[in-house]
Amino acid sequence: MRRENSCCFTGHRPEKLPWREDERDPRCLDLKDRLAAAVEGAYGKGMRHFLCGMARGADFYFCEAVLDLRERYPDVTIEAVLPCETQAARWTERDRDRYFALVAACDLETMVQRKYDRNCMLRRDRYLVDHASHLIAVYDGLLGGTMYTISYAMKQGLSLKILNT
Repeated sequence: MRRENSCCFTGHRPEKLPWREDERDPRCLDLKDRLAAAVEGAYGKGMRHFLCGMARGADFYFCEAVLDLRERYPDVTIEAVLPCETQAARWTERDRDRYFALVAACDLETMVQRKYDRNCMLRRDRYLVDHASHLIAVYDGLLGGTMYTISYAMKQGLSLKILNT
């Protein structure tokens, strides 16, 4: 995949989203619509390969939006970028089932490293940015991995599309 035709994503986990786990909340449904439009917009700008870090919350929404896009445009590919082998080990069964179904639906799977350590999520985030030219983010100003990834993407010269929650 060529970096100039690749788009990555960063966003908040449910704990930092106003609706938490309630994806039927109108604010969540609105965000999913805006995210789908941002993915479609990235496609319109020539993005064909999409990279997702596969975290709970906004990453799942992004992955699902790209999979929907791929249904309409078969030249779309999506890469699941996993920080480590045990990313989903402590999640609920429902979240693990969704995670494994989404990873299985992706065209490619990249594991940044096998074993968990305190920096594997940051390494995953850098991988995402280092393999893309455009970043879509769900971000509301909170400190954390999403802010780090946006800052890193800005330093690397990626174009940005930031969606507020």
